[in-house]
Amino acid sequence: MNEHPQHPSSSDSPTDLSSVVIPLLKGLLSVEEQPAVWNALLGLQARVRDYVAVLGLDLVLDEAEGYAFLRSRIEIDEKDDVKTPRLIARRQLSFPVSLLLALLRKKLAEFDAGGGETRLILSRDEVVEMIRVFLPAGTNETRLIDQVDAHLNKVVDLGFLRRLRGQDRMFEVRRIIKAFVDAQWLAEFDRRLAAYQEHAQTGAIAGKAAKEAKDGD
Repeated sequence: MNEHPQHPSSSDSPTDLSSVVIPLLKGLLSVEEQPAVWNALLGLQARVRDYVAVLGLDLVLDEAEGYAFLRSRIEIDEKDDVKTPRLIARRQLSFPVSLLLALLRKKLAEFDAGGGETRLILSRDEVVEMIRVFLPAGTNETRLIDQVDAHLNKVVDLGFLRRLRGQDRMFEVRRIIKAFVDAQWLAEFDRRLAAYQEHAQTGAIAGKAAKEAKDGD
């Protein structure tokens, strides 16, 4: 007897298709969090791709890593030079959140290179230490931790981190981050981090100069 879940056939109703497309339109779909919807997606993916293409979207599906999401496709009309409107808007990330994503992506690459466990788990304290070296010297410790908590919350909301159940200060780095911070981007990581450090130091110098000017008034 075959105990593996059966994927839906091509004769499934529009209702079955919408039960997969709607969760995708809401955000990240993963095998761990929605196994039934994931299994349905595997069987319906050709139809899902055709359906979302009409909306100007592409389905990004990584079966090995167990995640899927929709990505906007920008198309330009050759005659009118008109871009197709975006259904899914781009999000402008702050400098600290971008830095945190870059550090997490590099950490995951190093973790995978070690060939050990499959899940990368980090504590909040470890994340603080990762970020600390890129912040100006003398940064207030309490303020730093508060800021890191805010950045972590944002990355959790974006779907790149997941809190461990019952352990609010422990986080799993979700592998979908590999799809957003790709290999080419990672290859330029050192150059980007140098720019991040310069950004942080410039901000610190400007802040110090402003404070000195105010004190001198």
